[in-house]
This record gives sequence, structure tokens and C-alpha cells, in this order.
Amino acid sequence: MEGLRFGRIPITAVSPVVEGGQFPVKAVPGADLEVAATVFREGHDVLGVHAVLLDAQGTENQRTRLRPLGKGSDRWAGLLTPPSTGRWSFAIEGWADLFATWQHNAEVKIAADVDVEVMLAEGAALLAKAAGDDGRLAADAKTFRAAAGQLADATLAVPDRLGAGTHPTVLAAVDRLPISALVTRSAAYPIQVERDAAGRGSWYEFFPRSEGAVRDPATGEWTSGTFRTAAGRLAAVAQMGFDVIYLPPIHPIGKVNRKGPNNSLIARPADPGSPWAIGSDEGGHDAIHPDLGGFEDFAAFVGQAQALGLEVALDLALQCAPDHPWARDHPEWFVTRVDGSIAYAENPPKKYQDIYPLNFDNDPDGLSREILRIVELWIAQGVKIFRVDNPHTKPVWFWEWLLGTVNAAHPEVVFLAEAFTRPAMMRALGRAGFQQSYSYFTWRNTKEEVEEYLQEISHETPAFFRPNFFVNTPDILTEYLQYGGPAAFKIRAVLASMGSPLWGMYAGFELYEHIARPGAEEYIDNEKFEYKQRDFAAAEAAGRSLAPYVTRLNQIRRDHPALMDLSNITIQGTSDAATIAFSKHKTIHRPDGSTVKDTIIVVVNLDPHSAREGAIYLDLAALQLDPPDLDSGTGDSGAAPGTFTVDELITGESWHWGSENYFRLDAYREPAHILHVRRQR
Repeated sequence: MEGLRFGRIPITAVSPVVEGGQFPVKAVPGADLEVAATVFREGHDVLGVHAVLLDAQGTENQRTRLRPLGKGSDRWAGLLTPPSTGRWSFAIEGWADLFATWQHNAEVKIAADVDVEVMLAEGAALLAKAAGDDGRLAADAKTFRAAAGQLADATLAVPDRLGAGTHPTVLAAVDRLPISALVTRSAAYPIQVERDAAGRGSWYEFFPRSEGAVRDPATGEWTSGTFRTAAGRLAAVAQMGFDVIYLPPIHPIGKVNRKGPNNSLIARPADPGSPWAIGSDEGGHDAIHPDLGGFEDFAAFVGQAQALGLEVALDLALQCAPDHPWARDHPEWFVTRVDGSIAYAENPPKKYQDIYPLNFDNDPDGLSREILRIVELWIAQGVKIFRVDNPHTKPVWFWEWLLGTVNAAHPEVVFLAEAFTRPAMMRALGRAGFQQSYSYFTWRNTKEEVEEYLQEISHETPAFFRPNFFVNTPDILTEYLQYGGPAAFKIRAVLASMGSPLWGMYAGFELYEHIARPGAEEYIDNEKFEYKQRDFAAAEAAGRSLAPYVTRLNQIRRDHPALMDLSNITIQGTSDAATIAFSKHKTIHRPDGSTVKDTIIVVVNLDPHSAREGAIYLDLAALQLDPPDLDSGTGDSGAAPGTFTVDELITGESWHWGSENYFRLDAYREPAHILHVRRQR
């Protein structure tokens, strides 16, 4: 019968599916993708459900049996793990589980002495037929035939006959290739698997003009740093374990209405201005600020970064200074006011006199093509990652077009959305193609806020929204960091680096920079508007640097694959109102068929001003412990039976933990535990 929406086995509410499959689910190689569906059928027969991973040609690559989530819910879930980049899809299969149905009926009826011989005969016939199924291992077929013979052997006792049909060897063979009928497959839903940098990585931001900048003590005048001097900082960034060095705009800066220190309206002749006020008579988005060097200097910077294992991310800020060439040559790309002037950027009552926003409605094709040209130019210079400034102030259709066009030709290119705005827009940008985004993490500080946000980003939105947990930016210095002291910086670094596969920090965080401009949530003497000298080496030598701690956090991330997935967070219970605990688990399936389990438990005191203590209540099922991992209580360790060993990755200590555990975290000593569950095999 054609035109029916339900198949023989109804399959509904498949997830993750983005806008009914109009947009692909986001993934990175080796990351577990949690899939689920509601699957049911008429009557009481037992169902089985699989998720099937399909490659770009529609060929099955992987199959996993889904587990029921709750009795009577008809909801099933499990994990698929796309192995490599490219276009993939997945489908859900529901089927009648003939063996499980027979086993259940046989055990119930034979125990009640009802239809005993019929049930044994049905089991024998079922196994005998299944022995000939395509794809059945020869050894399993032999097991089925032997069991069928015993089920049919009336000379044996009934319990022995039933036991032969439900023997563990039979169950194992059924598990390898179920005995099924009425197989029904859902539609296939798209998955886009992008390279690691799209969903994993640690970012570090610095202003190249500040790195190597020199101030004349006699005159107070500055000489800008260059790409050549900034390259001298790259080794230290790489040594801290970062993967990406992100640069604010490197283009010529507008001279008209240039801003002075602390965003003042009057700039002195030597003030450098904001890099985000792009363009002057020296060029626009396709030029380099002459103080930084030329294209050869930029190429040398990129090459040195790559040699150190760093990728360079460049800011794509689609806005212009009043003296940008576009403002002269293409006034139609801007908003013209009734008096004939071009409108400044505004966030009323704030006005940004040094910036003109773009208007995509007058000449959408011309403006879009010009921006594509700019992006292609920088890709040709070796840039494969773009941090996009304020994407939420441009039409979403434009991003869908631009990112789709760029990624069709350059699938390795990654775009980060710098969007701190309403959820609908941030999520739409993810659907439109942004590989990652800034997030609300920056302002989530209390236990309730952090728990809710970790739950959201790991279980509600990971199909289309990858959060990059930046702890600070040149624009954002939260009150938590302003008043929390060094402990606050440790706490935020742990939460960011352990909570998300993507995290980042802006230079100065490791020096505990925390003085804000009065009345604002941003740094005093903001580097956006002036040069800044920092002596990182002296601070570290004096013990006034967080760099060694950050280095340890990034090393832990590299050592533990569980931390590199987004959707595997389990919030764990704590008795203290200012302490949060969560775990991340990943099972790695090796090519030889063996598995390795990696489990991390993170406990954080969110109060940077005190010591907190209490109990942690663990959901042990989320840790996926195996019997060898548990202490029997018969050894010399003194551990209670059923406990397991955790190794503290910051301090090097080890403890025996169980379902309920005492903790004490002193913010002035060490505000967090990062625990690795020790496996015994």
C-alpha cells in the first residue's frame, strides 16, 4: 500500500535530526553520536532496534543494537561512531525479535505447564531455520543445529531441552546476528563529519601588535610589534598545549573617528585604534596593516606556527571604518540615513563611531561575492580557521550560502561564530554551517547554572551547536574573575577545559589580569585600543602565572579521549551547594576487537573564597565499571569490597571510591579534582 507514513514496525521521533533532516548533524571522527528513536508495534511480541551508519554511497559501515531507555517508554538509544570525515547518514531499523519472543513465551508457558511440547518444537524449528541465515557464522550455525536437536529430543528432561535452547552459547550467537523478521528501516538522516579542529581544540588569543611592542621611556611613544616579533611568542603558546593561535583583525585600521584608550572618542596621533575598525587609505580586508609587516611576514608567521603544531585562526570581521575603500566605492553596501550620511554601528544607546555595519539588502549578490573573494584570499595564505565577529548582525541566509560555498571547495575550513546573543539566533547559525560558537558558559557561575548548561550543550544541542568555552575575551572580564582572585581563574579553566572539547583563553588570563574599567565588564586599559606589554616569563619564574596549570589541563585533555567528546557528560550529585561534579566516559573500540574504557570524574568548588566539603553521590552505571575494576576486599589495599581506584591527575594522589565519597576542596590550595578511573585491564 503506497502513501502510508508508518511502516510495518512504526519508527518515530528519530534523533539527532536537525530541522527534519534539512541540515546535517555535526560530528567529528571517532566521536560517539548518541542516536535514539521511538519504536513499537502492536501486540506483545518482543522488538529489536538497530542504528545503522551509512557512508556517502549508502553502504552500511556500522551497526549497533539500541537499548530500551525505560519500561513502557518505547524509547531506544545507543551510540554510533563515524570513523572519518565526509558525508554520512544514519537510519533506524526496527524488527520483530523472533528468538526473544519465543524465549519469553517458552519460559513463561513451560513454567506454567502450558503448551510445553509446542513451545519446545517452535524453538527447535526457529533455531534450525536460523542456522541457514545469510551471514551466520559457521560455528554459530552448528550451535543452532545442535540446540535444535536437543529441543526436539523427547528423551531428555524438559528443563534440559529448554536449557539447551537458551544456553549462553546460543544467546551469544543470537547477539551476533539476531533472528529477526519484519525489518523496517526509517529514512536516512544526514551527518557531516568534519575534521578534528571543527569540534576539538584549545585556542589562545593574542594581539600580534602587542607581542614585541616597545615603548620609548623618554617620550612614551610605542613601536608596534610585528609578525616577526609576535612569532617569538608562539613557542610558549604551543608549550602550554594550545592547538590554535587566534589573531584579531590584522588589516589596516581606520583613521577617521579612531578610538583612543579605553574606548575614548578622542585618539592621539600615535594611538593604534581598534583592529575591528577595519580599513583606511592603506587598504581593507584584503590588506595587512603595514606596522605588522607584509604578506611574506604573515606567511612566515603561519609557517612557524604550523611547525610548532599550531593553526592560525584569523578574525573575519565584516564591518568597515568610515575610510575603508568599500565606503568610498560601494555606498550601497551600507545603510544611508535620511541626511545622506552612512549610519554608524549602534547598540543603543551605545554608538560605535569608528565602524560602519554592512547592509546585505541593497546588493546582496555583489557584497556576498566580495566577501567570498576575501575569504578565498586568506585561505590561499594558509588560513583554515576563521573566527567570525558578530555573525548575528548579518542575515542567516548569507552564512548558509558563504559557509556552504567555502566548505564545498575547502571542507577543511572551520568557522567559529562569535555570537553572544539570543538562543534562536545562536542555534540558527550552527544549523547554517558554523562549526563552533562562543557560548553562554562565560556567564554560568553557580552550581545550578553550570549543571543546567552542561546538560544543555551535551544532550540537547550537540547535533548542531558546538560551544567553544572561552574563559575570557578582550571584551569580556566577568565579575567572577574581577573579584574571585587566582582561585577563580583556576576554577574557570578547569570547567572550560574539562567541560567542552573546545575551549579558549585570551592572553593575560594566565597572569590573573582582573582589573576592569569602572562600570564595565571589560579590562581597564583595554588592549583593543592600545598596546600592552606583558612579561610572561618573569611572572612564571616568580610563581605568579597560571601557565603551568593550563599546561597540565591541556595535557590531561590530550591523554584522555573521554574529554574530547561533547555529548557524554553525566552530572553527578553533590551535597554541597557550591560544588559541582560531572563525569565523562568513552569506550574506544580497537581494530583488533578489544575495547579500552576511559572515564574522568571532575569535581569543582565553585566558591573561589573558601573551602567546601561534603559528599559526592556517583551514578556508577555512567562509569561503566567492569568486575575486574572493583576491589574484592581480599587484597592488601584495605579497600572496601565494591570500591574502585581513582587517580587524581592534578596532585598525583589516589583514592578508593564507591557510590558515596567524601571530598574537601580548598579554593586557596586546589579548588578542583580531576580523577581518572583506574581500569584493571
